Amino acid sequence: MTGRNQSIELDIASLFAEREAERYDLHTQHLNEQMVRVLRTIGFDVGFKSGRGQYLFDRADARYLDLLSGFGVFALGRNHPRVRDALKNVLDSDLPNLVQMDVSPLAGVLAERLLRHVPFLDKVFFANSGAESVEAAIKFARAATGRSPILYCGHAFHGLSYGALSLIGDKIFRDGFGPLLPDCIEVPFNDLAALEKALVSRPPAAFIVEPIQGKGVNLPDDGYLSGALELCRKHGTIFIADEIQTGMGRTGRFLAVEHWGIEPDMVLLAKSLSGGHVPVGAVLTKKWIFDKVFSRMDRAVVHGSTFAKNDLAMAAGIATLDVIESERLIENAARLGDRLLTSLSEMSQRYELVKEVRGKGLMIGIEFGQPRSLKLRASWSALELANKGLFCQIIVIPLFKDHKILSQVAGHDIHTIKLLPPLIITESDCEWIERSFDTVIADAHRVPGAVWSLGKTLVDNAMRARAAG
Repeated sequence: MTGRNQSIELDIASLFAEREAERYDLHTQHLNEQMVRVLRTIGFDVGFKSGRGQYLFDRADARYLDLLSGFGVFALGRNHPRVRDALKNVLDSDLPNLVQMDVSPLAGVLAERLLRHVPFLDKVFFANSGAESVEAAIKFARAATGRSPILYCGHAFHGLSYGALSLIGDKIFRDGFGPLLPDCIEVPFNDLAALEKALVSRPPAAFIVEPIQGKGVNLPDDGYLSGALELCRKHGTIFIADEIQTGMGRTGRFLAVEHWGIEPDMVLLAKSLSGGHVPVGAVLTKKWIFDKVFSRMDRAVVHGSTFAKNDLAMAAGIATLDVIESERLIENAARLGDRLLTSLSEMSQRYELVKEVRGKGLMIGIEFGQPRSLKLRASWSALELANKGLFCQIIVIPLFKDHKILSQVAGHDIHTIKLLPPLIITESDCEWIERSFDTVIADAHRVPGAVWSLGKTLVDNAMRARAAG
């Protein structure tokens, strides 16, 4: 064929390979230069070229175990064949996608299957991301109650769009972006007395909480969530469980709230629901809330999102649920999570730098704390003086460089490394994790030593960065 009808095939895999060596230069010039500086400073600039399941492969074909999972997105690992097949099937089927003046069968099927797992809720609203789901929840709660205030917890993370950002208990994300959404009120996490005081003083539209806080992997006391739900019921406040990171089997149950036997008024999902390919978020809610928003025919489109129910996203969600169920990944998360929690907790008995290990299922936090011995305490203090929370990097960097484990700190200015491995990990992967952490943590107890030499380099870099700023 010639002329205007001529088709030139676009080979994305070849394009990736051709430009791979330029990735950091391209990002420095056209995207986020500071992210490139971070990667180069901590030695993470290895150039990942492929991902299969729980493993990543760099340009030298070295294999890494991914304990970051794209911040929890890759519960099924990367490029799961059944999710890929489902997406290919959509692309090959010429479906009438996003007609808008019609409704999608695939969206109906995904909603139906999600509600089977959460039978105490009735309706689903789909969005493009976790942050969009939070935004929808804010609007739904205000519309349903006629109230304005939204309560959220200190140290919470709910997303970086404006409404979600207004519910974040972390100054570094908020600074420079104000003024934020009004009537968003912070209460301490795990403090029922403070919550009750806030509910009484001015009854809010909603209380939003992560059952397990992602920043720091902070678990509630056993009676906290049930007590909070009871208080919300008493004051007519909608209880929103943000399960964007904890849901979809991550903690060894489909929802983390199941560990405490509670039934929220709304549940927010995203991340893992995507299957790692097409972004999708979901708000699961009670019918009375939904009906207050979409109350008449002229309000049928009062809230929505253009791409939210696209066929690729819906297919990804359906395939993801199918894999989670058929491969028994929730059971795998519970079983191997118990193993890792037990083995890593034993390290807190042997190593003074390990303060606590906590979590549920395959959402685990390893918290480090100030040591008792004088030599270690002096080295710890030097790192803290340069940059609070810097100690975790002297664990994360050798884990990556020497043991090929990708992990990262669980938040800004804290001393907890968070493990969020794919739910498909194996017993041999657990051995890899246990062996590697044991070796690196043991090395951190040797002063002077290679780990603390790395610490000195990080301190010097931090001081130079502070001087340049």
